Amino acid sequence: MPDISLTMVVVLCLAALAAGWIDAVVGGGGLLLLPALLLGLPNSGSAAQYALGTNKAVAIVGTTGAAVTYARKAPVDVRTAIRIGLAALAGSTAGAFVATGMSTEILKPVVMVVLLGVGTFVILKPAFGTAPSAEPVSPRRVLAAIGLAGLGIGFYDGLVGPGTGTFLVLALTALLHLDLVSASATAKIINCCTNAGALATFAWKGTVFWQLAALMAVFNLVGAMAGAHTALKKGSGFVRGVLLTVVFALVAKLAYDFWL
Repeated sequence: MPDISLTMVVVLCLAALAAGWIDAVVGGGGLLLLPALLLGLPNSGSAAQYALGTNKAVAIVGTTGAAVTYARKAPVDVRTAIRIGLAALAGSTAGAFVATGMSTEILKPVVMVVLLGVGTFVILKPAFGTAPSAEPVSPRRVLAAIGLAGLGIGFYDGLVGPGTGTFLVLALTALLHLDLVSASATAKIINCCTNAGALATFAWKGTVFWQLAALMAVFNLVGAMAGAHTALKKGSGFVRGVLLTVVFALVAKLAYDFWL
């Protein structure tokens, strides 16, 4: 365990619980969990790498729990999800190798701009993801999903991580004509792969606080399974509302961290 107070351990566990719920509903739990780890872990030159590694060890447990919950009740094309997931595994592994040698600070404004674009798009397209499209999905769209949602977003997940689930949900909804609930379910399967690739790299580099991660993972799993049940029960309209709330709240937080 790192040298942190009991109060901070409790705060990190509560952050893991909330992040699990958010991530299962619409993705983006890392935008809560990673800053909490960066704040709570001892300040050192390698703090960012340990925060990234520990974050992956926590997130993979909650993501797996949410994926199992969704797969039981939501319509998911598991074959397509696994194909995208394998590409994401390769992308996240490469991204994690890059991340071990860089500071995450330089990426904050980039993530913030992308999130603003996401929020604006969802507002301007109120029908986006409210129902699955009847239009058949062409092989070209599946390949595009493998490239963008797999390799591209997978690389980002290994490099930084926060917002990966949200980006996956939007990419899958746009490319594969899914509703937001089915996209969230598919994203969890892919996210399991990206987390596994990144975690393997961070573990190999020795930048994971395993005992802290194990404790936080229990809370993350509870939150994730509760979030998946909520999304399945409430439907796409509810997911859209959570998506917008999370995006703009976290844009505000990133802006505060960057400029103030």
